[in-house]
Amino acid sequence: MTNKMDNNKTLLRCSGLTKKFGGLTAVDNVSFELKKDEILGLIGPNGSGKTTLVNMISGNIKPTGGDIVFKGRQLRGLKPYRIGRLGIARTYQIVKPFPGMTVLENVAVGAMNGKSEKNRSVKDAFTAAEEIIEFTGLIKYKNYMADSLSIASRKRLEMAKVVAMDPDIIFFDEVMAGLNHNEIDKATEMIQKIREKGISILIIEHVMRAIRLISDRIFVLHHGSKISQGPPDDVLNDKKVISAYLGKRYKQLVK
Repeated sequence: MTNKMDNNKTLLRCSGLTKKFGGLTAVDNVSFELKKDEILGLIGPNGSGKTTLVNMISGNIKPTGGDIVFKGRQLRGLKPYRIGRLGIARTYQIVKPFPGMTVLENVAVGAMNGKSEKNRSVKDAFTAAEEIIEFTGLIKYKNYMADSLSIASRKRLEMAKVVAMDPDIIFFDEVMAGLNHNEIDKATEMIQKIREKGISILIIEHVMRAIRLISDRIFVLHHGSKISQGPPDDVLNDKKVISAYLGKRYKQLVK
């Protein structure tokens, strides 16, 4: 796969991130970097600590230890809304459109709560939202109630909402779960288009075919620890990853 990163500038550096819940260590001394214009895949079994890791970076939970540095600024201890305004956005495994609001209104909320929110009037936010709805292929649904959409369109709406926040980084948490093959292909294309807008991406996903296609690098968590990191083919052929996660039939997953 051709590496599409424009440069090697590190936007996000996490060092020794650890999270303990009582006697359980959910994330254990994990370090990684996310570079400008990079798509970084994060894979591992259910319960391996992937979402907990993202929750720490985005401010939803406090780390037990370690550092989170974004563009030279320490994020540890900041509230989620402040992290969002600095330029980090995320989706969630379970899609949650704002009920009783249209698709356009949902995306406008994102535009009013991201990096550019201080410079946007409500009118400007709706203008930006309409452009992003067009970009994400939702324009024909713009006046639909968000909670009336199909699961595939709801997931596309989640993408639109975070792009509207004008972020430098987006964390996508299983945005392909529950989609069929055609919908997965469309989601993969959209993620690549989002990266082309100059947004770096960390994506948590179990769809190996998609992860292998779009990721510049992959790292793997198992029992809260990082067990492998590198180019997709190297990681997906790592015996530790096959044993811990993919299983012996893993080649069928990436075809």
